[in-house]
Amino acid sequence: MSSPDPLSSRALPGPGLFRRLRELALGRETPLLCMQVEVSSVCTCHCTYCPQTVKKAVWQSRLMTDQTFAALWPLMRQCARVHLQGWGEPFLHPRFLDFVRVARRAGCAVSTTTCGLRMDETLAAAIVDSGMDVVAFSLAGTDEASNASRRGIPFARVCAAIRQVQAARRQRPDSPLELHLAYLLLPSQLEAVRRLPDVMEELDVRCAVVSTMDYVAAPELAHEAYRPQDTDKIARAAAVLAPVAARARQMGRELWYALPDPEAVGRVRNGCRENVDRTIYVDTQGNLSPCVYVNLPTSEQDPRRRIFARAEYGRPAGEQADLWRNREFAAFRAALSGPWPDVPCADCSKRFEKIW
Repeated sequence: MSSPDPLSSRALPGPGLFRRLRELALGRETPLLCMQVEVSSVCTCHCTYCPQTVKKAVWQSRLMTDQTFAALWPLMRQCARVHLQGWGEPFLHPRFLDFVRVARRAGCAVSTTTCGLRMDETLAAAIVDSGMDVVAFSLAGTDEASNASRRGIPFARVCAAIRQVQAARRQRPDSPLELHLAYLLLPSQLEAVRRLPDVMEELDVRCAVVSTMDYVAAPELAHEAYRPQDTDKIARAAAVLAPVAARARQMGRELWYALPDPEAVGRVRNGCRENVDRTIYVDTQGNLSPCVYVNLPTSEQDPRRRIFARAEYGRPAGEQADLWRNREFAAFRAALSGPWPDVPCADCSKRFEKIW
């Protein structure tokens, strides 16, 4: 006799009648803006800047179990959004679409970020039918040469994957799905970003978000990051990005970019662009952390790793729902809002970034 599916409706009951009526009248309470869930730390790409490539000797390639995802149900009921992606490729998980279904049933908007390598017509159609509202495709350039740092995933393959999903969307005009570009700006390929509005137009992508390399996996990669003290480098990037964003918006697209604020150097900056007061990160093992940068799936003793709780299947729902409110987690968030944040956050560029 097979074991019951932990993701079934019976295993994950919805709210009772009174709760449903209350939510209909007043809306659903969502103290958490977003829960980022690493359903997979497995990836077949070898991006030069990624810690999976740099730390391959200690990397732990894992898939989240059904039981671990089911344990997140009480937390999902408090979330506005579940983002199904961490340090790996999410579509390598065989139950990815079941996870989407569960998160949608919890009342959450659902999104993900992908390299696109797994995409085919069948998966594209299933994504469109799933009710997800955002799928972002990763890029680090606007042609094969500038995107070469993303080893194992050719630029043309990403474009083909996007077109496959766009074709499926045209068959379902009522689908809420939007396609975005998650664009990594590397200083060595700064000029390539000038063509980003054209790529968006060619692929009919509505929105692009340009970010920088906030986690430096090895010292030799530091030149590809933008630190708050890199005043001249930031100024050069801003001089390129401002007209690029303006051009995209003139074309009816959205293009947002984030860079460290040079004026923040030498003064206290409270908070974090990751909104850790109202967001949490869950790794494949169910461990809760403030963000993806302080919990890499490696076997090494990482002094910057911060895990404050663990979701476990079978724990009472009330206890599971309160995991992110525990004393240690609260202390971490309080420190981040003051002049003396925890060590992993003290020099993190996310604390100093502005969005344009």
